[in-house]
Amino acid sequence: MKKIFSIEDLHVYYGPIHVIKGVSLEIKEEGELVSLIGANGAGKTTIMHCISGLLKARQGQIVYNGMDLLKMKAENIVTTGLVQVPEGRRIFTRLNVEDNLEMGAYTRTKKTEVKKDIKKILERFPRLAERRHQAAGTLSGGEQQMLAIARAMMSKPKLLLMDEPSMGLAPLLVQEVFDLIQEMRSEGITILLVEQNARMALSIADRAYVLETGKIVHEGVASEMLRDPRVSEAYLGA
Repeated sequence: MKKIFSIEDLHVYYGPIHVIKGVSLEIKEEGELVSLIGANGAGKTTIMHCISGLLKARQGQIVYNGMDLLKMKAENIVTTGLVQVPEGRRIFTRLNVEDNLEMGAYTRTKKTEVKKDIKKILERFPRLAERRHQAAGTLSGGEQQMLAIARAMMSKPKLLLMDEPSMGLAPLLVQEVFDLIQEMRSEGITILLVEQNARMALSIADRAYVLETGKIVHEGVASEMLRDPRVSEAYLGA
């Protein structure tokens, strides 16, 4: 069976520092939710930046639907259906909520469909609907995260990269974000989830990889990794 996404022997350097050391991982089929977990500084966001074309690798391949993303420019990668919800939200703080949603659809050409999708998104996110004309920078942290996810959905992603979506959120909002991730997966969106909250990530993922100082040290079925004493001791606080 042809894999829809794979990273093969990825090596990344920051100057002389070797930060990603031969990482390989894969998403086997559409609709799969794969999680990459690890401590802060393990290299998770570096890998995400390589996937989306923001950072160049020295060696390796990142292949999505037969295309080597390392040979593509960042602005072309987003047109393939691969979209990232970046760490720290990175919304357009001076634009209002509705304008942020429109920015998520900038690669789409049928403006009438964009308007219809904005309406659907605002129905799905009632808190954003209440604030549609409010500057995005004035939203709470949880609302900004919802906006970042909603903006990504406006581009009709086929593969969604999510980088630390729970970072800085209160526990109730974390649960809300993870419920939303499961909802998107149920709609057929393939997801690569990068998370420090290992327990939550493993509880919803199909498969998972553990990254430690730039190397994959564990991989497997997520539900089994939740019960693995090595993973529990190192990453789940057990």
